[in-house]
This record gives sequence, C-alpha cells and structure tokens, in this order.
Amino acid sequence: LQIIQKSNVDLVALARYMKILSPEFLKNCKSPIINIHHSFLPSFIGNNPYEMAYERGVKIVGATAHFVTEDLDEGPIISQNILPVNHALSVERMKQRGANIEKQVFADSVEKFSERKIIEWQGRTIVFQ
Repeated sequence: LQIIQKSNVDLVALARYMKILSPEFLKNCKSPIINIHHSFLPSFIGNNPYEMAYERGVKIVGATAHFVTEDLDEGPIISQNILPVNHALSVERMKQRGANIEKQVFADSVEKFSERKIIEWQGRTIVFQ
C-alpha cells in the first residue's frame, strides 16, 4: 500500500494474485484495482476449476475482468470473453485456451482504462469502444 501511495499509481492490476485484499487496504488504496479470473465463477470455485469444468462437460471457457470491491469477485465488470470447447479437448488444452482468453480480456481492460474509456456508474461500468 505504501508503494502504491508513494508512486502515484493510476491503476493496480492483479494477475494471478490469489489473495483477498483487506477492506482496510481497499479503503486506503486510492487507485482503482482491476482483477481477472476465469468465468467459471461462481460455478467452479477452488483450486481446480478446469478439472471440475471438464468433468461437467462445459462447452465454453472464458474470462472476466472487473474492478475490485470488498465483495470478492463481484465488482463492476469491465470486459468478458469466451471461447468454445468440446469433449475432444483435454483438461490441459482447456487450461491453455482459458489462459489465452484471460490474457486477452486483461489486456483489453487495461487498455480501455488507460484510454479513459470506462465510467463506473451505479455499480456498473460503461465501456466505450
């Protein structure tokens, strides 16, 4: 928090950050925070979401980027995308596809933020293209 405050940071971007930020941290961090995760939430929570999704026979993998709030993974959504999958893919291939879509959604969100194309309004986002 001290580093963020001293550095006059415009945006904090969490990628593969698997820890919960405390309410005190969120209150004192004056910079917006973006998080990225697979779009299986809330269906497949935990350490092995792709394995669970594979076992259930999901037909898409996806990613969601959102602003961080005190409500875990429930902040205003910035960007989402999906890719189709099918029974012919292994769990490892599903993970690769998921990682690729996460990178795309994450990059899109950071780009839109840096271009000032996102407005938060009434708990939602308006994202200009």
